[in-house]
Amino acid sequence: MPSPTRRDVLRAAAALAAAGTLAACGKTGEEPAGGVVTVDLWHGQTDLAKAALDGLIKQFNDTHPLIKVVGGGGGVTADSMLQKVTAGLAAGSYPDIAYIFGSDLASMTRSPKVADLTASLELKDCWPAARDAVTVKGKVRAAPALLDSLCVVYNKKLFAAAGLPEPKAGWTWDDFIATAQKLTNPRKGIFGTGWPGVGDEDTVWRLWPMIWDLGGDVVSEDGKSVGFDKVGAQALGTIDRLRTDKSLYVDPKPGGEQLYQVFLGGRMGMVATGPWQLPDVVDRGIDYGVAPLPTYSGKPVTISGPDTWTVFDNGKARVKAATEFVRWLNDPKQDVRWDIEAGSLPVSTTTAALPEWKKHAAGTKGMQVFVDALESARVRPTIPAYPQVSQQLGQAVVAVLLGKKSPDDALGECVKQCNAILAVPS
Repeated sequence: MPSPTRRDVLRAAAALAAAGTLAACGKTGEEPAGGVVTVDLWHGQTDLAKAALDGLIKQFNDTHPLIKVVGGGGGVTADSMLQKVTAGLAAGSYPDIAYIFGSDLASMTRSPKVADLTASLELKDCWPAARDAVTVKGKVRAAPALLDSLCVVYNKKLFAAAGLPEPKAGWTWDDFIATAQKLTNPRKGIFGTGWPGVGDEDTVWRLWPMIWDLGGDVVSEDGKSVGFDKVGAQALGTIDRLRTDKSLYVDPKPGGEQLYQVFLGGRMGMVATGPWQLPDVVDRGIDYGVAPLPTYSGKPVTISGPDTWTVFDNGKARVKAATEFVRWLNDPKQDVRWDIEAGSLPVSTTTAALPEWKKHAAGTKGMQVFVDALESARVRPTIPAYPQVSQQLGQAVVAVLLGKKSPDDALGECVKQCNAILAVPS
């Protein structure tokens, strides 16, 4: 829904070595001798998340003697997993499970090799955002893998220096703009806030809560046109006001590395981000707070960018074993360990109620704000055309960020291009 871009632990630049895992794939339907079913997992995790997943895989293998999960990773980070798996499907050499971003799932399900898990997974206790992210055309096509939400992390020291009250739930975008302007201090190189400026998904997904809050949507109910044609200019206008006030740092590089470094360096007052950023903020010793996103309507709304464990068909035995593993991962006893160690939010309300999670949330300032935001979190639609729509909107956002087009002109061109894309049956 949803790394320098979204969480450090998922999108590090280093590639993972996976010799052996690749060689093990491609023998569709075959199982090793001795009755043990081997499940190949391509996950793309690095650092803390990889260590957490390695520990969970070992625990599963130790307690499930007839299944052996091999978590080599796939040879790429999570950012490149879609291309890796797509190439593997074309070559007939693909994993049993892959870590697929929620925004890519609908495109992936065009392949008949993606398993239908509707009858195999029970998701009633999951947050709505997690359920929606794995449901395509009414069917469960993956298991939730990671859950987050978008809130505003702010620097208390900079607020105090500017004589500003700290933001609270219910604040408006007008409040946000005024606050960003007052926080900005060109002489000291301090910006009120920032926005990724390369037109990628990190640029776009921050705009959807604004559009939803204004009563718009990504696409219309019939899916044949965009749903933001009437409200998109107002959302883009908010960005334009921040640009005009010179209170906005526009990050020119993919992944948002510079944006976050400016904040972590104590030179940015507010940044919209997720819970994955809190460990870095704590490590830098920043006195920070967390507030929900501002609104236009006064009603809370945010976005979640859930990622998925997508199961692929390498024969009935391997599908069954792979499904058992992802179901086991989503059990609250395992989910809470994954959440705490890897930096996710609980995928279910049951996990969120566990003493272990409550202790963790209480010990991490602002964490509960991200959890509470899940009550109003929405996800991007699971439609194959979404990546193309996102690309067009990303170009519109960048044009406004750089002052090259007015919000109305940028939106008009975007709507025209997107409607042409959506007019083609998927």
